[in-house]
Amino acid sequence: MQAGLIVLCLAYVLSQFFRAFLAVMTAVLERDLGAGPEELASASGFWFLAFAAMQLPVGWLLDRIGPRRTASVLLLLGGGGGAAVFALAAQPWHVEAAMLLIGIGCSPVLMASYYIFAREYPPARFATLAALMLGMGSVGNLVASYPMALAVEWIGWRGALWALAAASAAVGVGIFLTVRDPARHEGGAGGSVLTLLRMPVMWAILPMMFVCYAPSGAVRGLWIGPYLRDVFGLDTGQIGTATLIMGCAMIAGTLSFGPLDRLLGTRKWVIFAGNLGGAAAMLLLVALIDHSVTLSIALIALAGFMGGTFPVMIAHGRAFFPAHLTGRGVTLMNLFGIGGVGMMQFASGRMHQSFAGVPNVTAPYSAIFLFFGLALLAGTAVYFFSKDSLD
Repeated sequence: MQAGLIVLCLAYVLSQFFRAFLAVMTAVLERDLGAGPEELASASGFWFLAFAAMQLPVGWLLDRIGPRRTASVLLLLGGGGGAAVFALAAQPWHVEAAMLLIGIGCSPVLMASYYIFAREYPPARFATLAALMLGMGSVGNLVASYPMALAVEWIGWRGALWALAAASAAVGVGIFLTVRDPARHEGGAGGSVLTLLRMPVMWAILPMMFVCYAPSGAVRGLWIGPYLRDVFGLDTGQIGTATLIMGCAMIAGTLSFGPLDRLLGTRKWVIFAGNLGGAAAMLLLVALIDHSVTLSIALIALAGFMGGTFPVMIAHGRAFFPAHLTGRGVTLMNLFGIGGVGMMQFASGRMHQSFAGVPNVTAPYSAIFLFFGLALLAGTAVYFFSKDSLD
């Protein structure tokens, strides 16, 4: 099982990379393909929405056939195939199609490891193990920053995508060879994802899940690049450095929030405080939108740090799921978390487009960051009424 988890962690490195690497390629893709921020926001949104849409079938597959075949086949075909399509892109819509395929390929990776944690390890350790996997996999977030910018300069973006296609295929094969499926749960065979949605305890948790990752995921996945380029005039290398800083903050947040539920004896208030802090960071960024590039990067990094409540959110929901619906439960949580990023990414792209021709270059980014901050505040207000869990 340890070897399988290591390979799943490598697969999650790729997943984190693919959701974040567009930010450092905005200039070259606009130059070579005519793909502007709106098209790239759509491409990023397609990744997140395809990823989210796959969570229900992935949950069913995890419970029915296990993580080994589910993760290996989807990553091999979707991740490897999608990266190859990206490498061959000649039009902006080719990038969108490629990101959709890659989102499908990455969709089972994290949930396969979470499924194993939920079935093979004590429940009280779930949040810590989930955060550790998320934090280690987030190395992909770092590779998608300055190292990716260097790769684009050295071998070109097409060469980099061909290398990623090969890596995705190799890791998919590695999952098939090393992952061991947990024993199937024999009792309580009834129920579906609708069973989980009908549980009143989830009604205050899922709205928070929908928005908790959206600001950090959407900003790191795309908007940090156009914002720093348009408002402060940063080049690709400098944007790569800024995304590296944000990526490090996101890893630090994940590893910091993960064990806090056991240390403080609460999941609810750890999550509540983290997301309130994330909303404050986004709203301060709006207020100081063009004040200082250093301050802006610091506030973006703070928002990324506060987004580290994601694994604790999944642990909070998982505590209420029946054992035989574990796969569908954790993927339902992930559907809301990743789907929220996808939908808000599409919305933010339309917002940016609506400001076309406006002389004030800060206006679209003020609107986008305000949107993210208010969404977090709304989710936190609903979450205030949730039931705490510690198992």
